[in-house]
Amino acid sequence: MSFRSLLTASEPQLGTMVAEFATPGIGHILKAADLDFGFLDMEHSGFGMGDLKTMLSYFQAADLPVILRPPSKSSHHLSRALDAGADALLLPMVNSAAEATDLVAAIKYPPEGVRSVALGFAHDRYTGGDAKAKLTAANQKTVLIPLIETRAGLDAVEAIAKVNGVDGLWIGHFDLSASMGIPGAFDDPRFLAAVDRIAAAAKAADIPLCQLVGSADDGRQMIAKGFHMICYGIDSGLLRDALAAGIAQIRAGST
Repeated sequence: MSFRSLLTASEPQLGTMVAEFATPGIGHILKAADLDFGFLDMEHSGFGMGDLKTMLSYFQAADLPVILRPPSKSSHHLSRALDAGADALLLPMVNSAAEATDLVAAIKYPPEGVRSVALGFAHDRYTGGDAKAKLTAANQKTVLIPLIETRAGLDAVEAIAKVNGVDGLWIGHFDLSASMGIPGAFDDPRFLAAVDRIAAAAKAADIPLCQLVGSADDGRQMIAKGFHMICYGIDSGLLRDALAAGIAQIRAGST
C-alpha cells in the first residue's frame, strides 16, 4: 500500500511518530495496533540513512505506509531518502510558494522535476524494466507535505497550498507557536486563528490537513475540525506513559 492512497481515504487516517525504536518488529507492532501509517522522523532523532533503509524494509514487510521527515530540506537528503525507499516526505519549515515549488521539483523525476535518476535501487525494489515507465510511476507515487510551522509559512500558506505537487498541509504546532512568539500557547486566540487559516487554505486547495497530537481527546477534536491525518504521540513517550500508568497501578494496589 502506498502513502498516497491514504490521502483520499474516506475515513481519517491515524498514525504515530517513530523517533527512537529502530526494531525489526516496529512495522508489525504498529500494524497490530490498527494504525494506518507510521511517521518516521530523522529531523529530531538519531536515525541515519543506514537506519532509514533498514526501517523502511520493516514497514514494507508489514504493508504499512510511512511518511518520512528527513534531516533537512537539502537536495542530497531528499534524494538519498527517496532512493532508500521513502515515497512520502514531510518537509520542515516551508516558508513560501517558491520554496515549495523548488522542493516539488527536487523530488520528482524529469520532466516534472530534477531528481537525479538511479534505477535498480531500494526505491524500485532493485528491479529492471522500462526507464520511462519507472520515472512516471515514481512521480505518481511520491508525496510531498510541507510543515507550516513558521510565521513566514503561515503568511504564505494559501499560496503554498496551491502549488502543484503539494499533497497536504501539516501544522507544526510547537514551532509555529514559538515562531509567533507564544510558545506552547495553543489556546491563545492568535494561534487558534492561525490553525483556522491553515485549515481554510487546505480546504480551498482540496488537500488534507494533518497534525501530531499528544492525546486521544486532541485527536478527536482535530478530526471534528476536519483534519484527515492524525499522528498520535511519539514512540518513546507512549512507552514511558504506558509503563508509568501500569507501574503506578501496581504500586497503588500493593500498599
